[in-house]
Amino acid sequence: MSRINIVRIHNELLGTYGDQGNAEVLVFRGKFHGITGNIIDVGYNDPLPTNGDIYLLGGAEDAAQLLSLQALERDREVLDMVIERGAVILAVCAGFQIIGNRFWANNQEVDGLGLLDVTTSPGNKRFVGDVKVKSTNLKIELTGFENHSGKTILGPTATPFGKVEVGFGNGDGKFDGAVSGNIFGTYMHGPILARNPEFADLLLTRSTGRKYAQITDPLASQYAAWRRKVT
Repeated sequence: MSRINIVRIHNELLGTYGDQGNAEVLVFRGKFHGITGNIIDVGYNDPLPTNGDIYLLGGAEDAAQLLSLQALERDREVLDMVIERGAVILAVCAGFQIIGNRFWANNQEVDGLGLLDVTTSPGNKRFVGDVKVKSTNLKIELTGFENHSGKTILGPTATPFGKVEVGFGNGDGKFDGAVSGNIFGTYMHGPILARNPEFADLLLTRSTGRKYAQITDPLASQYAAWRRKVT
Protein backbone atom coordinates (compact mmCIF):
# COMPACT_ATOMS: atom_id res chain seq x y z
CA MET A 1 0.00 0.00 0.00
CA SER A 2 1.48 3.36 -1.01
CA ARG A 3 -1.48 5.56 -0.06
CA ILE A 4 -3.50 5.76 3.15
CA ASN A 5 -6.48 7.80 4.26
CA ILE A 6 -6.15 9.51 7.63
CA VAL A 7 -9.56 10.50 9.00
CA ARG A 8 -9.51 13.39 11.46
CA ILE A 9 -12.80 13.17 13.33
CA HIS A 10 -14.68 16.31 14.45
CA ASN A 11 -11.69 18.62 14.53
CA GLU A 12 -14.00 21.56 15.29
CA LEU A 13 -15.02 19.74 18.49
CA LEU A 14 -12.02 17.56 19.40
CA GLY A 15 -9.23 20.00 18.56
CA THR A 16 -8.88 21.79 21.88
CA TYR A 17 -5.35 20.67 22.74
CA GLY A 18 -3.64 20.53 19.36
CA ASP A 19 -4.24 16.83 18.78
CA GLN A 20 -5.16 17.61 15.17
CA GLY A 21 -1.41 17.73 14.60
CA ASN A 22 -1.27 13.93 14.80
CA ALA A 23 -2.62 13.76 11.26
CA GLU A 24 0.15 15.98 9.90
CA VAL A 25 2.79 13.89 11.66
CA LEU A 26 1.45 10.71 10.06
CA VAL A 27 1.68 12.34 6.63
CA PHE A 28 5.23 13.51 7.35
CA ARG A 29 6.43 10.17 8.69
CA GLY A 30 4.70 8.33 5.88
CA LYS A 31 6.88 10.09 3.32
CA PHE A 32 9.95 8.39 4.81
CA HIS A 33 8.32 5.04 4.11
CA GLY A 34 7.04 5.78 0.63
CA ILE A 35 3.47 6.30 1.82
CA THR A 36 1.26 9.12 0.62
CA GLY A 37 -1.04 10.21 3.41
CA ASN A 38 -4.38 11.81 2.55
CA ILE A 39 -6.07 13.70 5.42
CA ILE A 40 -9.88 13.62 5.44
CA ASP A 41 -11.47 16.10 7.85
CA VAL A 42 -14.88 14.95 9.04
CA GLY A 43 -17.12 17.58 10.61
CA TYR A 44 -19.81 17.00 13.19
CA ASN A 45 -22.54 16.95 10.54
CA ASP A 46 -20.57 14.83 8.05
CA PRO A 47 -20.96 11.06 7.68
CA LEU A 48 -17.96 9.05 8.78
CA PRO A 49 -16.13 7.73 5.70
CA THR A 50 -15.70 4.00 5.30
CA ASN A 51 -12.37 4.19 3.44
CA GLY A 52 -10.16 5.37 6.29
CA ASP A 53 -7.01 3.51 7.30
CA ILE A 54 -6.35 5.54 10.47
CA TYR A 55 -9.06 7.36 12.45
CA LEU A 56 -8.04 10.11 14.91
CA LEU A 57 -9.94 11.64 17.84
CA GLY A 58 -8.58 14.39 20.07
CA GLY A 59 -9.29 16.28 23.27
CA ALA A 60 -12.23 18.53 24.13
CA GLU A 61 -14.28 20.11 26.88
CA ASP A 62 -17.43 18.37 28.12
CA ALA A 63 -20.01 19.98 25.83
CA ALA A 64 -17.99 19.34 22.68
CA GLN A 65 -17.23 15.80 23.84
CA LEU A 66 -20.94 15.01 24.15
CA LEU A 67 -21.70 16.45 20.71
CA SER A 68 -18.96 14.31 19.18
CA LEU A 69 -20.30 11.21 20.92
CA GLN A 70 -23.77 11.94 19.58
CA ALA A 71 -22.48 12.15 16.02
CA LEU A 72 -20.38 9.00 16.36
CA GLU A 73 -23.35 7.06 17.70
CA ARG A 74 -25.07 7.92 14.44
CA ASP A 75 -22.14 6.34 12.58
CA ARG A 76 -21.72 3.33 14.83
CA GLU A 77 -22.21 0.80 12.04
CA VAL A 78 -19.39 2.43 10.07
CA LEU A 79 -17.07 2.30 13.08
CA ASP A 80 -17.79 -1.38 13.64
CA MET A 81 -17.15 -2.11 9.97
CA VAL A 82 -13.80 -0.31 9.75
CA ILE A 83 -12.60 -1.89 13.00
CA GLU A 84 -13.55 -5.32 11.67
CA ARG A 85 -11.41 -4.83 8.58
CA GLY A 86 -8.42 -3.71 10.67
CA ALA A 87 -8.43 0.09 10.57
CA VAL A 88 -6.41 1.86 13.27
CA ILE A 89 -8.02 4.18 15.83
CA LEU A 90 -6.06 6.64 17.98
CA ALA A 91 -8.17 8.45 20.58
CA VAL A 92 -6.69 11.04 22.93
CA CYS A 93 -8.14 12.29 26.24
CA ALA A 94 -11.81 13.16 25.57
CA GLY A 95 -11.67 10.91 22.52
CA PHE A 96 -10.30 8.10 24.69
CA GLN A 97 -13.23 8.47 27.08
CA ILE A 98 -15.72 8.58 24.19
CA ILE A 99 -14.64 5.19 22.88
CA GLY A 100 -14.81 3.61 26.33
CA ASN A 101 -17.81 2.04 28.04
CA ARG A 102 -18.89 4.98 30.23
CA PHE A 103 -17.65 8.41 31.25
CA TRP A 104 -18.81 11.58 33.01
CA ALA A 105 -19.45 14.89 31.25
CA ASN A 106 -21.45 17.93 32.35
CA ASN A 107 -22.03 16.23 35.72
CA GLN A 108 -23.75 13.21 34.23
CA GLU A 109 -22.69 9.66 33.45
CA VAL A 110 -23.14 8.69 29.81
CA ASP A 111 -22.57 5.53 27.81
CA GLY A 112 -19.58 5.63 25.48
CA LEU A 113 -19.10 3.67 22.28
CA GLY A 114 -17.65 0.61 24.04
CA LEU A 115 -14.75 0.18 21.62
CA LEU A 116 -12.35 -0.09 24.55
CA ASP A 117 -13.19 -1.87 27.80
CA VAL A 118 -12.63 1.14 30.07
CA THR A 119 -14.80 3.21 32.40
CA THR A 120 -14.04 6.79 33.46
CA SER A 121 -15.33 8.49 36.60
CA PRO A 122 -14.63 11.98 37.98
CA GLY A 123 -11.39 12.39 39.88
CA ASN A 124 -10.96 14.53 42.98
CA LYS A 125 -8.32 16.73 41.31
CA ARG A 126 -7.13 17.83 37.89
CA PHE A 127 -4.19 15.91 36.45
CA VAL A 128 -1.98 18.41 34.65
CA GLY A 129 1.65 18.27 33.56
CA ASP A 130 4.24 16.22 31.73
CA VAL A 131 3.72 12.47 31.59
CA LYS A 132 6.13 9.71 30.65
CA VAL A 133 5.12 6.09 30.09
CA LYS A 134 6.84 2.87 29.12
CA SER A 135 4.98 1.79 25.99
CA THR A 136 3.26 -1.59 26.06
CA ASN A 137 3.68 -2.08 22.31
CA LEU A 138 7.02 -0.41 21.58
CA LYS A 139 8.78 -1.14 24.88
CA ILE A 140 10.26 2.38 24.88
CA GLU A 141 9.54 5.55 26.83
CA LEU A 142 6.94 7.90 25.37
CA THR A 143 6.14 11.40 26.63
CA GLY A 144 3.24 13.78 26.41
CA PHE A 145 1.25 16.38 28.31
CA GLU A 146 -1.88 15.56 30.28
CA ASN A 147 -4.75 17.83 31.31
CA HIS A 148 -7.85 16.02 32.55
CA SER A 149 -9.76 15.14 35.70
CA GLY A 150 -11.02 11.68 34.80
CA LYS A 151 -10.01 8.46 36.54
CA THR A 152 -10.10 5.59 34.07
CA ILE A 153 -10.29 1.94 35.06
CA LEU A 154 -9.49 -0.83 32.60
CA GLY A 155 -11.73 -3.85 32.17
CA PRO A 156 -10.48 -7.40 31.53
CA THR A 157 -10.26 -7.08 27.73
CA ALA A 158 -8.13 -3.92 27.68
CA THR A 159 -4.35 -3.66 28.04
CA PRO A 160 -2.71 -0.45 29.33
CA PHE A 161 -1.20 1.79 26.66
CA GLY A 162 1.81 2.18 28.92
CA LYS A 163 3.17 2.07 32.47
CA VAL A 164 3.46 5.52 34.03
CA GLU A 165 6.94 6.63 35.05
CA VAL A 166 6.15 10.34 35.46
CA GLY A 167 2.70 11.91 35.90
CA PHE A 168 -0.78 10.52 36.53
CA GLY A 169 -1.92 8.78 33.33
CA ASN A 170 -5.34 7.25 33.97
CA GLY A 171 -5.42 9.02 37.32
CA ASP A 172 -3.82 6.29 39.39
CA GLY A 173 -0.20 7.13 38.55
CA LYS A 174 0.28 3.51 37.45
CA PHE A 175 -0.97 3.18 33.88
CA ASP A 176 -1.97 5.40 30.98
CA GLY A 177 -4.57 4.70 28.34
CA ALA A 178 -5.64 1.36 26.94
CA VAL A 179 -5.08 -0.79 23.87
CA SER A 180 -7.15 -3.48 22.21
CA GLY A 181 -6.00 -4.71 18.81
CA ASN A 182 -5.61 -1.68 16.57
CA ILE A 183 -7.52 0.62 18.93
CA PHE A 184 -5.32 2.93 21.02
CA GLY A 185 -6.49 5.28 23.77
CA THR A 186 -4.29 7.63 25.80
CA TYR A 187 -4.36 10.84 27.82
CA MET A 188 -1.13 12.05 26.19
CA HIS A 189 -1.33 15.31 24.24
CA GLY A 190 1.71 16.90 22.67
CA PRO A 191 0.53 16.07 20.07
CA ILE A 192 1.64 12.58 21.00
CA LEU A 193 2.85 11.59 17.52
CA ALA A 194 4.99 14.72 17.19
CA ARG A 195 6.75 13.95 20.47
CA ASN A 196 6.99 10.22 19.74
CA PRO A 197 7.62 9.54 16.03
CA GLU A 198 8.20 5.85 16.75
CA PHE A 199 4.55 5.57 17.75
CA ALA A 200 3.53 7.23 14.48
CA ASP A 201 5.56 4.60 12.63
CA LEU A 202 3.79 1.85 14.58
CA LEU A 203 0.40 3.19 13.52
CA LEU A 204 1.56 3.31 9.90
CA THR A 205 2.75 -0.28 10.20
CA ARG A 206 -0.57 -1.38 11.68
CA SER A 207 -2.58 0.46 9.03
CA THR A 208 -0.69 -0.96 6.04
CA GLY A 209 0.25 -4.41 7.30
CA ARG A 210 3.86 -3.75 6.32
CA LYS A 211 6.82 -3.53 8.66
CA TYR A 212 9.12 -0.60 7.99
CA ALA A 213 12.78 -0.21 8.78
CA GLN A 214 13.48 2.17 11.65
CA ILE A 215 14.36 5.65 10.43
CA THR A 216 17.07 7.72 12.05
CA ASP A 217 16.65 11.44 11.58
CA PRO A 218 17.91 14.42 13.62
CA LEU A 219 14.47 15.40 14.90
CA ALA A 220 13.71 11.90 16.22
CA SER A 221 17.12 11.73 17.87
CA GLN A 222 16.55 15.06 19.59
CA TYR A 223 13.18 13.90 20.93
CA ALA A 224 14.69 10.66 22.19
CA ALA A 225 17.31 12.61 24.12
CA TRP A 226 14.70 15.01 25.47
CA ARG A 227 12.43 12.16 26.64
CA ARG A 228 15.17 10.81 28.86
CA LYS A 229 15.29 14.15 30.67
CA VAL A 230 11.58 14.23 31.59
CA THR A 231 11.52 13.38 35.30
